[in-house]
Amino acid sequence: MVRVLLVDDHPVVRAGLKALLETTEHVEVVGEASSGEEAVEKARTLEPDIVIMDLAMPGMDGVQATRRIAELGLGAKILVVTIHDEDEYLVPALNAGAAGFLNKSAAHTDLIGAIEAISHGHSYLPQHAAALLARRKAQRAQGREAGPNVLSARELAAVELYASGLSASETGKEMGLSPKTVESYLARAKAKLGLHTRREIVRFALEAGLLRTEGDH
Repeated sequence: MVRVLLVDDHPVVRAGLKALLETTEHVEVVGEASSGEEAVEKARTLEPDIVIMDLAMPGMDGVQATRRIAELGLGAKILVVTIHDEDEYLVPALNAGAAGFLNKSAAHTDLIGAIEAISHGHSYLPQHAAALLARRKAQRAQGREAGPNVLSARELAAVELYASGLSASETGKEMGLSPKTVESYLARAKAKLGLHTRREIVRFALEAGLLRTEGDH
């Protein structure tokens, strides 16, 4: 029996998911939560096998709650079920510790299969989401191979200052640009390099020799 915790701030959605899960005898819904904070607490007390996690919730969102539950070390596997587009949320959710990602529009056909896959130790991604990951991996590899040469002078300057710890606003002051313009340069640079987070930008800047470490003279 797979023990499931449902997390969604909409009672109607939780009821629909619960009704769907109750069509199989192999799944038991052991609890429900309507917020990220409640999800973390119930994951701690109920110790479910799988947490079905929404992303957009007031207070602590689903990505933060996923990370907190993963850090508990309870062994609960997290399946993100959301209406949000994979392009924006897939990578943050997986980086936070999610084992799978499913759009709510496909839940009625794919949810039980996703739970079965995750409960057996596999990850679960729809075909288009897996293709997105592969494409981004290729972009990162291409960006690392091309290095800073793919960036314009302004993009390179924005990346260097941002990677050094400055905010977009502070970077703009250094470059004599508005924060919105800096964000545009950073977005183009990240797209060219296949990067998404500040940590990845810092790593790239270090590897490209754009930043000095404590040991440099």
